[in-house]
Amino acid sequence: MAGGAVVGEKGKSDPIITRLANEDKKWFFQKPNLLYLYLILFPTCMGIELTSGFDSQMINALQIVPSWKKYFGPAEDPTIGPQGSLKGIIAAAYSLGAILSLPLIPWVNDRFGRRWSIFIGSNIMVVGAIVQGFSQHVAMYIVARMILGFGIPTCIVSGSSLIGELAYPKERPVLTSLFNVAYFVGQIVAAAVCFGTNNIPNDWAWRIPSLLQICPSLLQISFVFFLPESPRWLITKDRSQEAYDILMRYHGETERGHEFVQAEMAQMKTTIQLELEVSKRSWMDLVSTSGMRRRLLITTMLGLFTQWSGNTLISYYLVDLLDMIGFKESTYVQKINVSIACWSLFCGVTVSLLVTKIRRRVMYLACTMSLLCCYIAWTISMERAQTAKNAGTPNNAANIAVLFFIYAYSPCYNMGYNALTYTYMVEIWPYSERSRGIAVFQLFGRLASFFTTYVNPIGLHDVGWKYLISYCAWLAYEVIFVYFMFPETFGRTLEELAFMFEDREFADKAVAAVAKVVHHNDHGDTRYARDPQQSLDRRGTTEHSGTAEIKENVA
Repeated sequence: MAGGAVVGEKGKSDPIITRLANEDKKWFFQKPNLLYLYLILFPTCMGIELTSGFDSQMINALQIVPSWKKYFGPAEDPTIGPQGSLKGIIAAAYSLGAILSLPLIPWVNDRFGRRWSIFIGSNIMVVGAIVQGFSQHVAMYIVARMILGFGIPTCIVSGSSLIGELAYPKERPVLTSLFNVAYFVGQIVAAAVCFGTNNIPNDWAWRIPSLLQICPSLLQISFVFFLPESPRWLITKDRSQEAYDILMRYHGETERGHEFVQAEMAQMKTTIQLELEVSKRSWMDLVSTSGMRRRLLITTMLGLFTQWSGNTLISYYLVDLLDMIGFKESTYVQKINVSIACWSLFCGVTVSLLVTKIRRRVMYLACTMSLLCCYIAWTISMERAQTAKNAGTPNNAANIAVLFFIYAYSPCYNMGYNALTYTYMVEIWPYSERSRGIAVFQLFGRLASFFTTYVNPIGLHDVGWKYLISYCAWLAYEVIFVYFMFPETFGRTLEELAFMFEDREFADKAVAAVAKVVHHNDHGDTRYARDPQQSLDRRGTTEHSGTAEIKENVA
């Protein structure tokens, strides 16, 4: 690991809970309550990103639907559809609406909890989808997309947090990684719907897909209250018994379930108490310490990286890219749309299943380096293809190469910026600031998305293949930043990572609380604690002083 990556990582705690969880040999499907929890998480939390995936693919696919182009195109030539900045603002309105809602997200999450936040956001998106489907003019369509965007961030922040806070430690990284994979399911559904409605000879060719964007939100509204609330949120509201009951029901289905849940509860209560002692629960907390400022910098950059790595070109303007290399027939382009979405889903699921095997920094570095190589090759191929096209002698080999690198982009992007995005955000932010941290990630991601979706069609139109060079330069910066700034979070629970940039004393106090529970249940057997007394003594702190302040938190 690079030296720059470990600077400041001084507060990682002894992973006692992780070792306890790893000793559990039962699969999740052998635990009826946990299996039920995961099945309900899929339509409620995992399904949230269906909306974003559906949206990006729908806007992409509708650009080749004749009735959509005619309805929203310029009066002098409606058959060409919206052009330039108008096309950009139609696509970017979704991100603009999301940006407007972000300041409210932490307050809604802290006040109402994760489930009600999902419910509220989903209802807002239902309204947006209805208005979108029945739009009478382009301004109404843009406003509808802003309403949709306004509702999605609170669902994303709450849903990704709830997955991480409810999942059993062994499966948490996979589940939080699969959260973003649902985006591709939404893409496939939208591509299939638009393919099916493409030849409808009236406005319902675009109104049907626009209205069907309501479906994921209806799923969340229907199922969200079948989920338990976040135990960590309940602890902050002095409802510890409810939190303990939830943990016992879903995390206690093991041979040593009672002991594990007691230790997990002690760790959560102690860590949250320590967090809240120094937190003012305000936005200023994000810059109050050097550790928080580093988290903020990483979060800001990751938000930009997820949208400025060239992915919005494929997500929103694949039609323009294919047109540049001579693929114009609408049915053929729709087939490519569907196939890319299916390929992306396969890549996303495959990579998500590997997050418990491969370290985070390895995946992010592999992601950024491969993206840079892919984009350089894509840019060269696009230059050859467009030069030949302009000369009137199409270069079929270059055209096929461009198409190949569009497909090759998916596994490169997925190994980091899709699979790990919310896994990493949930891991680097402690509970007290998690909503604000993920909201900041959403803010910079949406700002980047708004900028690129607005600028991409202008750049492609004005400078053609040369526009791709800007992405190559940015991707080179991403490699450098990830190498020197991203910490390793692999193989630990959320509480074991809560103080990784802070003083080791905080982490040691949480370890002492867990160790006390484990020692009590084992009657002196210390095999789950890697010498916790030595860990405490490292800073001259005794086990007595480390646990005296938190004894009331140990079950």
